[in-house]
Amino acid sequence: MQEVEGNMQEVVFDHLHAIAFQGTPLAQTILGPTKNIQSINRQDLVDYIKAHYTGPRVVLAGAGGVDHAQLTDLANQHFKGLVGSDKDIPSMPEFCRYTGSEVRVRDDDMPLAYMAIAVQGCGWSNPDNIPLMIANTIIGNWERTHGGGMNTAINLAKACYDGSLAHSYQSFNTCYKDTGLWGIYFVTEKMKIEDLVFNIQHEWMRLCETVTDYEVERAKNMLRTNMLLQLDGTTPVCEDIGRQILCYGRRVPFSELDARIAAVNSEVVREVCTKYIYDKCPVQVGVGPIEQMRDYNNLRSAQYWLRI
Repeated sequence: MQEVEGNMQEVVFDHLHAIAFQGTPLAQTILGPTKNIQSINRQDLVDYIKAHYTGPRVVLAGAGGVDHAQLTDLANQHFKGLVGSDKDIPSMPEFCRYTGSEVRVRDDDMPLAYMAIAVQGCGWSNPDNIPLMIANTIIGNWERTHGGGMNTAINLAKACYDGSLAHSYQSFNTCYKDTGLWGIYFVTEKMKIEDLVFNIQHEWMRLCETVTDYEVERAKNMLRTNMLLQLDGTTPVCEDIGRQILCYGRRVPFSELDARIAAVNSEVVREVCTKYIYDKCPVQVGVGPIEQMRDYNNLRSAQYWLRI
């Protein structure tokens, strides 16, 4: 708990979920409050395992030189005792409501400001997820230790380097069953917040209006590369199999993902980004010396362009 509370990115994302999905289960922190952890006893753990570690909720995955028949025999031998739960597990609500809002935790004694801005995204099985992943890749990530300087192909990274606007930033596309958060997390100095947020929202609007074919093709290639790099080894492959079985009910082959990525062009990216970003209420979180953090009304009004 102390380690997590000392990680500013974890703190910011806890706040982000708390305000984006306020009043829903997604607003709760992953670890819960300290008092709950201190009150857990052995029987609580036993009851939790009996309720949740059950056959219908377990995936056994194998990767590499694995004989399927042998794996099946081992599963029957060691996991035949797994049955359905006799506990009444509460069902999830049909939809976790999203609310555009903000939270400010100002502390002028901190050396840097830690902030995140996001809009509502889509669920992991939504067809719009691939275009949003491509848009997320176009925004990219950057930190000032990266080489390349102004030669990077990412516009926001160029602005950060040219104006020393940030120490680092990373875009994200967090998906859940039927909703998600699409946005950006960044670390910056207190007098750079206004300029950095202006450039971020400018790039968001450009995704909706004028993103080019070149940018989309480059992002598609980078997305393919990143997906394959994440499967470097049998352990990440097993994790990917388990995750996809639990999320989609099947293993999605990379050839299918590649075909879905290839089908996206700049027009699709503009259409999907307009659907999720343009003139939509954002959520913003700021922790640290955030005197320059934008007023929410100003932030909201920059979510669209009025041009002739």
